[in-house]
Amino acid sequence: MERLDVNLRHLRAFLAIMESGSVTAAAREVHLTQPAVTQGIAKLELRFGVPLFERQPRRMIPTDEARILAPRATAIIRLLGQTRATAAQVSAFLGLSRAGSYANAATAMGLSEASLHRAVSDLSLALGQDLVRRRGKGVVLTARGLAMARNFRLALAELRSADIELAALRGHERGRITIGAMPLSRARLLPSAVAAFHRAKPDIDIVIMEGSYAELTGPLRDGDIDMMVGAARTNISADMAQRELFDDPLIILAGAHHPLAQARRPPTIAALARYPWIVAAAGTPLRAHWQSMFEEVGVTPPRVPMECGSVMIVRQILVESDFLTLLSPDQVSVELEAGWLVRIAGPVRPMSRTIGLTVRSDWRPTPAQAALIEVIEEQAAVLRDEHTS
Repeated sequence: MERLDVNLRHLRAFLAIMESGSVTAAAREVHLTQPAVTQGIAKLELRFGVPLFERQPRRMIPTDEARILAPRATAIIRLLGQTRATAAQVSAFLGLSRAGSYANAATAMGLSEASLHRAVSDLSLALGQDLVRRRGKGVVLTARGLAMARNFRLALAELRSADIELAALRGHERGRITIGAMPLSRARLLPSAVAAFHRAKPDIDIVIMEGSYAELTGPLRDGDIDMMVGAARTNISADMAQRELFDDPLIILAGAHHPLAQARRPPTIAALARYPWIVAAAGTPLRAHWQSMFEEVGVTPPRVPMECGSVMIVRQILVESDFLTLLSPDQVSVELEAGWLVRIAGPVRPMSRTIGLTVRSDWRPTPAQAALIEVIEEQAAVLRDEHTS
């Protein structure tokens, strides 16, 4: 289980030296002795494997490595707030929040339950608020506990990013990027982008976490996901930033045996409403497009007997039934080419949904993460050109 393995008082001392250029001033700021600050900086240099300052008689000169670390350290301290929490307390609480019980967390972290309980209790005292409540054999986080767990996970993400950036400065580019993939991005955009990125940076690991927008926003806010790719939203919260990639066309699809597949004339909207539909859940951009297709011509949208966001399941249901659906042709290109599915012509205006990339609004990408975003945008431009040609 990942831990916050850096002394937070030493990190505060480092930032104080960055601001003042003096060990003496930093010692007063963080309430440590000068020898303790000097020793703390030496331990940070050992922890990160880089020199942070050039020692001069009257001044500490930051190295390039220190300038890289400083913004990440600032973010870590900001996320931890004013509390004098220790790294051990933060790690213990994070372990408990993930495991759901003291017994499971103690096993995962290799600690005794008594030590874990004491660390979490001390953290609650430092914050002046309860963070967890017992429920049966497990625990649940209080509202304050949930907020602190999120901040702590983001602090851990900042520490990971610092390690990645400092390693890259030494010529050892490594690390891991986690992408949240919504349904459409899995068809062509992400596979092409990730393959191209891996060819350029084979030492960077890529983790793709699949899910819906609702399933992925929590991990994105917690720092467990670095970026999310899929259908863009018209209204996003202030803690998210979204950039548009391309507009994806939408078509009506059915199995090759469907009665409308051989119709001599395009069906009316009323005729389309008489067949069963399998579409994405209410509240998604795709469902909104489907609903507007009927409402714009004054037809009441039909009942949806099946809601599904899995293209694999939708495809098979279309093959075996008279259901209709609304999807991107990119998502079923193989099935269309094979003749298993067909496009149903209809009296509807051309429809498309915007595909975008979402990150946290205060996120600072590492060079590798920024490079992956650039590759994703390049692949999106290819799809954009295909759809407009």
